[in-house]
Amino acid sequence: MLSATTGKGRTRMKRKIRKTRRRAARVTESSGNVFADLGLPNPEQELLKAQLTLQIYSILKDSGITQVETAKILGVQQPQVSLLLRNRASNFSVGRLLEFLTSLRRDIEITGRPTRKEHGALSVISA
Repeated sequence: MLSATTGKGRTRMKRKIRKTRRRAARVTESSGNVFADLGLPNPEQELLKAQLTLQIYSILKDSGITQVETAKILGVQQPQVSLLLRNRASNFSVGRLLEFLTSLRRDIEITGRPTRKEHGALSVISA
């Protein structure tokens, strides 16, 4: 900033105007799986775990029970519930997340059906 003195002995500040160049944003279309887009190993499994974790999160937030109460229901320690609620499901297998859902009084239904695609897809549907 530059300064200039006014007639009353005060300093008035002038701002320097910076010229910035605008960069064109580079956009890449998603494959539908952010984990695959990032090149992470086992992207289908990671997406499934994220979807299951979101289901658990929704159930717990809607129920209003505390993390300590949740830990007792799920058979884990409270810090693990905290990790789960912050979508840090890497410590849990898909099977364990499914067990959590059944502990939270949810039925799990797994259906396999033919696909026209080269590779089948995994999805989680909430009822």
